[in-house]
Amino acid sequence: MRFMMLLKADKITEAGVLPTHKDLEDMGKYNEELVKAGVLIDGAGLQPSSKGARVTFPGGKPQVTDGPFAETKEQLGGFWIIEATDLDAALACAAKGSAACMSPVEVRPFQEEPA
Repeated sequence: MRFMMLLKADKITEAGVLPTHKDLEDMGKYNEELVKAGVLIDGAGLQPSSKGARVTFPGGKPQVTDGPFAETKEQLGGFWIIEATDLDAALACAAKGSAACMSPVEVRPFQEEPA
């Protein structure tokens, strides 16, 4: 099964402050663990919401709102897409990622057709 592990943004990342050298080193080690375990499909950090936009459809017509967006706790700072046997295995990966970046990691399974 594929899972997305979502790394939440915080006030520091939303301010555009880049991770420290040590933070990048810790994340690099974690990413290498995922590669060696053969579970990493993709992953990346995201720029602050001030660099993005949101598209909504009020009244059925697209409306673009430039960032930043109000609630930092709702913003994403990055993601990993992994392949895991089940939710428990994905949560084990997320626990290591959360420790590596000292931030909560949300785990969500992809919506997939049954085999």
